[in-house]
Amino acid sequence: MAEPDYMDGDSDELIKPKKLLNPVKSSRNHQDLHRELLMNQKRGLAPQNKPELQKVMEKRKRDQVLKAQKEEQEAHKKRSDLEIELMKRRETLEQLELGQHKNEEEQENTPEFVKMKSNLRRTKQEVDGQERAT
Repeated sequence: MAEPDYMDGDSDELIKPKKLLNPVKSSRNHQDLHRELLMNQKRGLAPQNKPELQKVMEKRKRDQVLKAQKEEQEAHKKRSDLEIELMKRRETLEQLELGQHKNEEEQENTPEFVKMKSNLRRTKQEVDGQERAT
């Protein structure tokens, strides 16, 4: 942007604009407050009270997070009857599998002579049952 021609000239007839003074900045109280804030900032001390807008924004954000968490919990709680039945069946199947695994582990961990003894008992009972039946 081009500068106006009257600025270049040495014409004393023109009135040159002066910057207006801000009455707030020129007040003694404002200067003292500003000086105190600068000193606190240099020392790392923040003002104790947060601005109201910042407080409101933090509260809104916190409320949104809590609301989202509640919605997630409600979504987990709201399960259809089908889902509930499927969960029950899955739990019963898992319990049955655990029982089978425990039985298999017990059988694997038992010594060989105990297994043979139980087999002999069964065969003896079967033979006794057949003799009584005939």
